[in-house]
Amino acid sequence: MQVHAFRMQLLPGMADEYRRRHDEIWPELVDLLHDAGISDYHIFLDEQTDALFATLRLAEQNKRDALPGHPVMRRWWDHMADIMQVEPDNKPSEWPLTPMFHLA
Repeated sequence: MQVHAFRMQLLPGMADEYRRRHDEIWPELVDLLHDAGISDYHIFLDEQTDALFATLRLAEQNKRDALPGHPVMRRWWDHMADIMQVEPDNKPSEWPLTPMFHLA
């Protein structure tokens, strides 16, 4: 299992709405992420910059690369596009984070 970490960017003033939408995450999206081999998914907010920092675990035989083509994923991206920085297809803009230290 590998850990993947990345940063995303909320639009100013959208933290409460982002939390609300994730508190109401769709069960079919949760199932899709689990089926793709994603687990232990955490998202943290830097309240000073509205930056989101995420970590997740990927199974060795994961299907993460297939998620952008799935209708449930596309609907979620469309649902979130008005509150965060996104690409032209509404995929959240994502910047990978480089591992610097790990304490097991």
